[in-house]
Amino acid sequence: MAGRGKTPAITPELLLKAYASGIFPMAEASDDPQIFWVDPTERGILPLDGLHLPRSLKKVIRKAPFTVRVDTAFAAVVDGCAEPAPGREKTWINRQIRDLYLALYKEGFAHSVECWEGEALVGGLYGVSINGAFFGESMFSRKTDASKIALAFLSERLIRGGYLLLDTQFITSHLARFGAVEIERDEYHALLGQALSVAATFYPAGAGTAESVLQLFSQTS
Repeated sequence: MAGRGKTPAITPELLLKAYASGIFPMAEASDDPQIFWVDPTERGILPLDGLHLPRSLKKVIRKAPFTVRVDTAFAAVVDGCAEPAPGREKTWINRQIRDLYLALYKEGFAHSVECWEGEALVGGLYGVSINGAFFGESMFSRKTDASKIALAFLSERLIRGGYLLLDTQFITSHLARFGAVEIERDEYHALLGQALSVAATFYPAGAGTAESVLQLFSQTS
């Protein structure tokens, strides 16, 4: 269950304070102009010290089917996450949410990981970064495994960059394959406090290639 509260138009600065307090915004639907705050009693996270990269995905990454880029098409990634897809006919990304995350991106607090096939954007994800915490917002795929590869590349970047928290908000079967778990709100807030107290970089040296991802996860099953 999640606590909700309707809110008027918010600023990027207020949004950052909300994340640092353990809450995040959603809309009922993409055409709903209202935003409400969410504070789940159980929070999904991907433990960066116990992340699992499935063997089948390692094989796909080794073949390098896509070019993976960072922060080159942030708005297009948000739009990809907002578009209907099989099993996801409606999304929670409305115009106000889109504008807020674009503003955070321009200020250096939001990032995208993108999978490209030639000149076509075929999948990716985006989220918010504050110190050693990364708050994953949404992901999408137009080609098989594109979002999974984006998540693997994101995880490598966060681990090498010194992050302590990868917040997934909720758990899906897709995320569970990587080792995502649910923790109680109090435990989440304690972990969030630790993550916010450390410095981290989203651009660590040596990250972002198929070889570097596979090397990092070479000890996982």
